Amino acid sequence: MTEITITIMRLGLLVALWAFVIAVVGVLRGDLYGTQVTPRRPAPPRAATPRPAARGSNPAAVPAEQRPVPRPAARRFTTRSPDRDPSHLRVTSGPLAGTSLPLREAGILIGRSPESALVLDDDFASGRHARIYKGPEGWVVEDLGSTNGTFIGPMRLSTPTPVTAGTEIRFGTTVVELRR
Repeated sequence: MTEITITIMRLGLLVALWAFVIAVVGVLRGDLYGTQVTPRRPAPPRAATPRPAARGSNPAAVPAEQRPVPRPAARRFTTRSPDRDPSHLRVTSGPLAGTSLPLREAGILIGRSPESALVLDDDFASGRHARIYKGPEGWVVEDLGSTNGTFIGPMRLSTPTPVTAGTEIRFGTTVVELRR
């Protein structure tokens, strides 16, 4: 081999070594300092709605835009209606207690990884711990091979399990609940 080929190989090896060292330092920094969680802004306040007139008052004295609109009687369906399904996930216990996020039909990834929708600050949770998604029968929770498991009550999940509103699910020391 020529001298220039050996020099280029040495430089390439040196660049690869430094890239490896920088990657290791980045991973160690992420493990030591964690990910930065930015608090979410609260929802803007709703505009005040006019109150309906008191019972027994003269309805003609109330402006038309403030009169309550009569609604048709609610019908009961035998099949499950979408308004009865859970619409958000609420953390009820653990480091993130009080956190709430909307359920998306594509699913929610839960774990310690920054790519998760719900990033757990819990030493007993895995990087990709569990997933909640909309299945054909409704919402389903699936453990993604976590070390410490996903629990509904005392039962450890081994297969994807359907869940309904009010179901409490535990990941490590964090407990979440599906709510309407």
